[in-house]
Amino acid sequence: MKTVNVSICTGTTCYLMGGAHLLTFNDMLDPVTAQYVNLTGSHCLGLCAHEKNGKAPFARVNDRVVSDATLNKLLRAVREEIGMEVE
Repeated sequence: MKTVNVSICTGTTCYLMGGAHLLTFNDMLDPVTAQYVNLTGSHCLGLCAHEKNGKAPFARVNDRVVSDATLNKLLRAVREEIGMEVE
């Protein structure tokens, strides 16, 4: 399986809209999945400026933008990236 880079936007808007909570993402991963995830916080992903990107909070899973991000949305995106079955 390949490594999946997950970047959580912690800019002001995303932080206030729940981005801070998304930084706990690794805590919900099982040990097998966790070994393939590289989680980082990003000062700002610059995605709020364009309405087409959706709503904050934002995250990026490899090159894929996750808008209105939740822990479950991130988990689904990571599982899709590493080729695991998605529930």
